Amino acid sequence: MIQVVHHPDYVAPAPAGSAYLWNKNGLVRDLLQAEGANIRWHTPDVMPSRWLEAVHDPDYVTEVIEARVPPHKTRRIGFPVTPAVARRSERVPGGTFLAALLAQQEGYAANSAGGSHHALADTGAGYCVFNDLAIAAVRLTEEGHARRVLIVDCDVHQGDGTAALTAGRSDIATYSIHAEKNFPVRKARSTLDVGLPDGTGDDTYLETLAQTLLPLLVQFDPDLILYQAGVDPFAADRLGRLSLSGEGLVARDRWIAETLRGRGIPFASTLGGGYGSDALEVAGRHATSILTLGAAALGDTCNLRNRGASGAA
Repeated sequence: MIQVVHHPDYVAPAPAGSAYLWNKNGLVRDLLQAEGANIRWHTPDVMPSRWLEAVHDPDYVTEVIEARVPPHKTRRIGFPVTPAVARRSERVPGGTFLAALLAQQEGYAANSAGGSHHALADTGAGYCVFNDLAIAAVRLTEEGHARRVLIVDCDVHQGDGTAALTAGRSDIATYSIHAEKNFPVRKARSTLDVGLPDGTGDDTYLETLAQTLLPLLVQFDPDLILYQAGVDPFAADRLGRLSLSGEGLVARDRWIAETLRGRGIPFASTLGGGYGSDALEVAGRHATSILTLGAAALGDTCNLRNRGASGAA
């Protein structure tokens, strides 16, 4: 049974003029609900302001919560912060935190939103308002739930905000494998960055992932991982520049889950990026990712292998 965190606030109405796929979280929920008893649902609390402010500037936190983010910041985010978006932004970090706690009990859990890795200290950016990965990692370590948290980011875009917000901490490390020439133009410095050329396909991607992530797992020795499972490395993704097939995405997630399971490291996944004109197709990629991760983490890859490959195509 796969543990999935979701809240109705995740499905916020689309702000006017936004190009972000606001309905994809609801579609992911619907696709996972079709799995019936294979999914156990959990409801997160709002992340308390003190933990938002442990990562973000307090003035910016207030701007978001009161839905009065100034225009120059909304331009960086990519959409206005309405009251519904503000509620969502407070809830999603709580979901990532809860997924991490569930993962420590079950081995794996998923947040059906999150992965907002571009948000910086005093502003959001790139469709990200609050950085749920950094917020959850800081709370997990400072409350003593984990000694060392590694954030593994496989989104096609570099996790610049996560790297910047956790820089200098000995208890949090960041890994980002991404398209080097993609957004953001100005990269931050992760603990380990792996920039790939445009057009990188399945074989090179998977080989590079293994060659670079395995040594970091040994060196940093995390006892918990937050996994940004973006599905935008897919060849047909609207914002991707890599060339992974649907089968390649499934192989990536299966390798991640089996590797961490074999090392006894619990992990929680967040949705991350996925873009296209067909919201159901994008949601299908995300749902396939969660199902693949859950099956491999629980040691039952056979039942989902064929369905996962076709679902991500």
